[in-house]
Amino acid sequence: MPTASATPPPSPLMRKLSAFVALPEADLDILARFHRRRRFFAPDHGLVEEGQPRQSAFILAAGWASSYKLQPDGRRQIVDVQVPGDFLGLRSILFRASDHSVEAVTPIEASEVLISDLLDGFEKAPRLATAILWAASRDEAMVVEHLVNLGRRSTEEGMAHFLLELAARLKLVGLGDETGYDCPLTQYHLADVLGVSAVHVNRILRRLRERGLVTFQDGRVRFDDFAGLVELAAFDTCYLDQDGPILR
Repeated sequence: MPTASATPPPSPLMRKLSAFVALPEADLDILARFHRRRRFFAPDHGLVEEGQPRQSAFILAAGWASSYKLQPDGRRQIVDVQVPGDFLGLRSILFRASDHSVEAVTPIEASEVLISDLLDGFEKAPRLATAILWAASRDEAMVVEHLVNLGRRSTEEGMAHFLLELAARLKLVGLGDETGYDCPLTQYHLADVLGVSAVHVNRILRRLRERGLVTFQDGRVRFDDFAGLVELAAFDTCYLDQDGPILR
């Protein structure tokens, strides 16, 4: 006798938006339509190019990506790292031309989203539109913290803060917790996040490991003293706004 098929697990984006608002079934159906155009990309593939008009946005389903600005001399500043459940290049379909580039860090699976998808979804599901506005606002809040990492926190504090932020974001979509998480970022990625050299990143990670706070080795971040790392970074998750739905 055939068994009923199991309900598919919620997508990372659905899990993320549920931290803000309880979406009705009709809104979830519209959200599911955003995933119609599945795409697969290899590492280092550019999904969005700065200065180019009329580009698509993407919803990251699996893998990691980075958003960055490239200087004329080739230096790169990574302004954010995207994990499953994040939008890639959302501004690229709202602005006349993209103000940043997006590149795959790992092999990724993503859903292509057109401006017509967003406008149609927002018209039919204002509650979903509010949830996506929350996600975009949360991304902006993270960029503010990254600016503080660059300008006012020490390099050790900035590294600690960034690793803790990733842990909180990954926990929201079921990919990390207070013990640690898998992380494909290289020391060169971390250097471009913090605005230092890869050699300096190596020193920072070694100092944090020697202090018994965190070990980043073989693609895994392991928190050896989670509370101590939180204290070092003065890390407060309030800006991530993910402690439970505000709207029900």
